[in-house]
This record gives sequence, C-alpha cells and structure tokens, in this order.
Amino acid sequence: MAEKTFKITAETGIHARPATQLVNKAGQYSSDITLEYKGKSVNLKSIMGVMSLGVGKGAEVTIKAEGSDAQDALNGLEAIIKEGLGE
Repeated sequence: MAEKTFKITAETGIHARPATQLVNKAGQYSSDITLEYKGKSVNLKSIMGVMSLGVGKGAEVTIKAEGSDAQDALNGLEAIIKEGLGE
C-alpha cells in the first residue's frame, strides 16, 4: 500500500474541475484508490464520492492506493495535485 498526505492550497478547494481530473487519473490505474478527509474515506474513482467530502482550502487529505500499480497511481495523482491544487 502507498499513501501520501497533501495540503489543499487552491482557493476553491477540490471543486468540480479538479475533482474530475483526479477521478479521471485514478481511473487509469487498476489499484484501489481512496481519498480520506476528516475521518471519511471515499473511492477516488467516484466523482460523487469526492464531491461529497466538500474539501476546502487549507484541508489536509490523504490518498491511499493498494494494488499492483499503487505507487504509479500515487505519483500520477500527486502530479495533478501539485499542478495548482495543493502541495
């Protein structure tokens, strides 16, 4: 299992467009990938799940990936987050 915590720095948090980018990227991998925020965990391949978390600016989220391409998935998702969503 691979996991990493990120701080969301975008003014609007994880709204529709970045959520879609994350979900699309997660869908490219066979691993099970979850997004955790405030004690809740959702499937990162589900746009409704991601949007239901209501992640705002300053939030800390953890992405966990488990499967044969877990590290690749985490690296790909990290690249999207660092493109302006967080650090």
